[in-house]
Amino acid sequence: MTLEQKVGQLIQADISSIKPSDLQQYPLGSILAGGNSGPYGNERASAAKWAELVGEFREVSRNSGAGIPILFGVDAVHGHSNLPGATIFPHNIGLGAANDPVMIRRIGEATAAEISGSGIEWTFAPTLAVPQDLRWGRSYEGYAADPTLVAKYATAMTLGLQGKLESGKVLDAKKVAATAKHFLADGGTADGRDQGDARISEKELIEKHAQGYPAAIDAGALSVMVSFSSWNGAKHHGNKSLVTDVLKGRMGFAGLVVGDWNGHGQVPGCSAGACPDAINAGLDLFMAPDSWKKVYDSTLAAARDGTIAAARIDDAVRRILRVKFKLGLMGDTLTQRGDPALIGTADHLELAREAVAKSLVLLKNNDGVLPIRKGANVLIAGPGADNMAMQAGGWTISWQGTDTKPEDFPNGQTIGRAISDAVRTSGGIATISADGRFEAKPEVAVVVVGERPYAEFEGDAPDLAYRTSPADEELIARLKSQGIRVVVVFLSGRPMFTGKLINQADAFVAAWLPGTQGNGVADVLVAAADGKAARDFAGRLPFVWPANALSPISKPLFPMGYGLTYTKPSHLGPVNEKAGVDLTLSSHISNFVVRGKIPAPWRLDVDGAISTRPVDLSAQEDARKFTWNTDGKMTINGPAVDLLKQSESGAALMIDWRIDQPAKGPVLLTVGEATLTLQDLIGAKSAGSLLNTYIPLSCFAKAGAKMKTVAMPLRIAAPKGFVATIRNVRIEAKGSAGACPAVAK
Repeated sequence: MTLEQKVGQLIQADISSIKPSDLQQYPLGSILAGGNSGPYGNERASAAKWAELVGEFREVSRNSGAGIPILFGVDAVHGHSNLPGATIFPHNIGLGAANDPVMIRRIGEATAAEISGSGIEWTFAPTLAVPQDLRWGRSYEGYAADPTLVAKYATAMTLGLQGKLESGKVLDAKKVAATAKHFLADGGTADGRDQGDARISEKELIEKHAQGYPAAIDAGALSVMVSFSSWNGAKHHGNKSLVTDVLKGRMGFAGLVVGDWNGHGQVPGCSAGACPDAINAGLDLFMAPDSWKKVYDSTLAAARDGTIAAARIDDAVRRILRVKFKLGLMGDTLTQRGDPALIGTADHLELAREAVAKSLVLLKNNDGVLPIRKGANVLIAGPGADNMAMQAGGWTISWQGTDTKPEDFPNGQTIGRAISDAVRTSGGIATISADGRFEAKPEVAVVVVGERPYAEFEGDAPDLAYRTSPADEELIARLKSQGIRVVVVFLSGRPMFTGKLINQADAFVAAWLPGTQGNGVADVLVAAADGKAARDFAGRLPFVWPANALSPISKPLFPMGYGLTYTKPSHLGPVNEKAGVDLTLSSHISNFVVRGKIPAPWRLDVDGAISTRPVDLSAQEDARKFTWNTDGKMTINGPAVDLLKQSESGAALMIDWRIDQPAKGPVLLTVGEATLTLQDLIGAKSAGSLLNTYIPLSCFAKAGAKMKTVAMPLRIAAPKGFVATIRNVRIEAKGSAGACPAVAK
């Protein structure tokens, strides 16, 4: 191989920024599809389309350069979750509650088959984080706080995805390469900050956070992904002591080490486009989704001038080729993947249903309200009653999982519809009503509430308080006042302080993020049609449940391993309702977007018209690009806050952004109930340049917004073709003498 070909093997690009034909000039070794990237720009592409795209990249790579096929990777973190119609399993926190390594191996086998069915041979899973501060938005990607369970699951999932490695044999066509991630202690960062710093001793690093990696390596894991985060100030992408000396040396890892999304750019002295220090530290494959051209040129230059030694380049290439050989990508006959019939099969769906049932944890069941008896009149209410996005969570179809639609899940059932079907099958009456309205008074109401979907960045929280909306509190209070027994099914990516909610409920079920098989919830909550007992609860808490909103949790309400069953009844008295923190979050109400991230208590909602991804504006992933693929809107929602004083004092809403592609039509900005047009402020002349757009809050008040109760501080609606990169949105105490934008008609 030439030096150019070797360097190419060290670089991975995202499908959103590269075409198959580019490989004729740039002999890259790997391609990935990130959380918001789909084949040919379509996040809802079929398995056949995924296989077609992979095949195009592979064909060009085989017939150019050194003739080495590309390695294609994807985040399949709870099933092949990028793909409509695929089997979506509970997120890892729910699987941890099930405490069933045998089932985990079966889930790995099913997931591998579905990934292979779309033509892909590499998944960035399993996550082996051991979350310590549940404010971390990726906590639900961790199985448990118990490193022993994480190690067992590391073995089981690796064997499920890959099968048992055998010398001289390639993986079966229904198997894919696993990735143990994120090395190391991504779940141990201070304050639960994503991409933060784990300020811990070496003893804690080993005993709490490293246990899953030897287990995965011994099971044959073909790759390890390095974490964005740091250990005592040293970024892992540049930490030779851990990556080379420990992972490759002491742990004996012989596979490839891949970086995370432009993570090399966070190493001191590096940028997204150049980081020889990462390769020298032991990284084998840059994940350079949109920076790959610069990384190729800079790495080639570093290899030529000796900044990166030839031996280090050769070692990295050997490791990458070793994985490609094991996957059956090398030689005259490639292992054939790409059978769409493997997607969403009946046995996979049944396995997911089993996993949901085993993941549920019963925390309260006073007076035996559960299981719901045969023939009962049941109301299913709350925002999550018929909401697949809430029960599937982030990393589902899209990165944040906020824009999913019922048609994305042809094989799924929402919790409400599953319970309704089960109740009716048993001869009862069932009504699904999000706001809890009914005609005939029910005996019991199942109220499904919880967190809205999120993934990394958006999921980071300032505390562990679940902020029940006024509407949900009123709903439960209204039902209780009528003598209706209430079962709360709580959807969340982490244990949360829910004192008032637990006290209001007669029964309380932690359902985590169960995925698409709502029937698994009904199997446990509803008595069988033949009158036999429902399936009993088997789930146990994989983390402690907090008694207040403070984190780290020093005072648990329920210990790790806790969980009730039908065979062991228990009565729970009143629990603490004092959060211990300021639930108004007054320090957060003026910041809606910070460096491209949405801070709590706000959340980002985008409809299916808009794709979004983190980008570099002036620093590493310090902004987010929004592309309007069709007419649509992006919205920041949250709790109602009082902005009246700011409005009356002359404060303004400031949008720090760049218009990448002007709109061919009106761009509308909504705050509260008032909508203004932005056309005069962001004319075509501003395209490509950074803007600070100020709109006095008084303009929205004059247009009819109720500034004392603002629950939607920002909505931007635009026509197809509009592209904008947003870095910050906040309220500034800056007066403006300019005229208000026109009120939208």
